Amino acid sequence: MDGPLKHVRVLDLSRVLAGPWAGQTLADLGAEVIKVERPGVGDDTRGWGPPFLADREGTPTRDAAYFLSANRGKKSVTIDFTRPEGQDLVRRLAASCDIVLENFKVGGLAQYGLDYPSLKEVNPGIIYCSITGFGQTGPYRQRAGYDFLIQGMGGLMSVTGEPGGEAGGPMKVGVAIVDIFTGMYATTAVLAALACRERTGIGQHVDLALLDVQVATLANQATNYLVSGRSPERLGNAHPNIVPYQAFATSDSHIILAVGNDEQYRRFCAVAGAPHLATDERFATNADRVRNRDSLIPLLRDIFGLRTKSWWIAELEKAGVPCGPINTIEEVFADPQVRARSMCVTVEHASAGEIPLVGTPMKFSQTPAGALQPPPLLGEHTVQVLEQLLGVDGNTITSLRETGVI
Repeated sequence: MDGPLKHVRVLDLSRVLAGPWAGQTLADLGAEVIKVERPGVGDDTRGWGPPFLADREGTPTRDAAYFLSANRGKKSVTIDFTRPEGQDLVRRLAASCDIVLENFKVGGLAQYGLDYPSLKEVNPGIIYCSITGFGQTGPYRQRAGYDFLIQGMGGLMSVTGEPGGEAGGPMKVGVAIVDIFTGMYATTAVLAALACRERTGIGQHVDLALLDVQVATLANQATNYLVSGRSPERLGNAHPNIVPYQAFATSDSHIILAVGNDEQYRRFCAVAGAPHLATDERFATNADRVRNRDSLIPLLRDIFGLRTKSWWIAELEKAGVPCGPINTIEEVFADPQVRARSMCVTVEHASAGEIPLVGTPMKFSQTPAGALQPPPLLGEHTVQVLEQLLGVDGNTITSLRETGVI
């Protein structure tokens, strides 16, 4: 069954993570995504290993696991668009596409005639999405932007990590979360622009900045500051607005306790054998517990240390108190719920045979989304796309290949 975006074609000129993540999401939804890469080199992340994908004989390929994580379901076409012949090919591709994704520096594609004003001339309805570190406007627009840098500049690292001095200093998130969020915002934005075009017939330029996205996704921490005038501080695994909502050490491991309301707190106290903590006026409501966390948390730490992780999880789950383990990635993919939701899928790769990939979290009742196609080999679909989509004949393809354009 076709995905919900089967009618959409995307030209993905982006590389690394934020843009490719948007392209992969659109591919998951059924869109035809044509990824343009540099001949002989490809997307930077093809070389961001180890680990590298191994072929059928067990020999490492040139494709890193990092590349596989953000490029499933796409077609790879290698074109050198620093050359006029390559620029012409990309413009012709853009003329037949609905969406263009790019993450070059501001103005970087104008010199090749591949910026929005240029492509709008060949396709007035094009949805053209530019992803940069700081956006198309503002004093930082010419700066390069990287996820780690933006996590720092955008405030995320100021609220991530253990409190205290140097040993408990600011910490980045363990994945490039700003890039991923930017990819998701880009997906939402281009689909909104596409819906608008269906009503008006007019395309438009979408401007996405990593810094904007980081500020937006500060969520409650941003509004905590805007309402109070005080910058939130690092709390380690604790929550700034809910208590108790953090990790605790048990007698043999760790557990996460995520109490979301006062009734759950009372049930927790019963399981913990400490009903007095539910009636103590210092801890009776969440607001009380937030104000008095320094008194409550040490008491809870002592209690958690008396029992094992498995005991706590079993008893708290029976009582309907949200809790859970802190899993390794291996444990995540062994989890029966993750398996039941098909969050690991197997696809047939051109050089490696069957390979495992992360599945899509988007579940549709009528138009299933999913990774039906593996991440492509570099240039795997160049001939197919040029012949079938642009009508380029065999002799011309041979000439373009011999001159290094493709």
